[in-house]
Amino acid sequence: MHNDELSRFGVSIPGDLLQQFDKQIQTQGYGNRSEAIRDLIRKSLLQPPNFPASQCVAGTIVMVYDHHVSELPLSLIELQHKHHHDIISTMHIHLNHEQCLEILVVRGEVQRLRELCDQIRVLKGVLYAELSVTHIDSEHRPHHHDHLHADT
Repeated sequence: MHNDELSRFGVSIPGDLLQQFDKQIQTQGYGNRSEAIRDLIRKSLLQPPNFPASQCVAGTIVMVYDHHVSELPLSLIELQHKHHHDIISTMHIHLNHEQCLEILVVRGEVQRLRELCDQIRVLKGVLYAELSVTHIDSEHRPHHHDHLHADT
């Protein structure tokens, strides 16, 4: 089968669930169920657990935290500096007097990005942290090479 050939398949689904789905996809502007289902499948395939640990990807880590929690802002900065090779950019937004939203644009091996997200998630005062993969990077390779040092 070529990449541009379409396959048809049947799906059994409860009527009320299908009505809810049809209402949602109409609101989102889909022309038909097939387009919506293709997008759902693409999205599910981009879930971080689906990748081998060494797969290079690009995406975001979105977090919400209470900036009044003692030492949390400093801990987040130190963690980001420790992972500077995986963080391309950051955006910091003040949601209200207590909470901040921070978005890290990341690129690297999915296992390292999962570990970074997990390290953020468990910090006291972090209310939400989630890694989202938006691109599978088949060309980007990790920089694993030996450095030769001359003995002096």
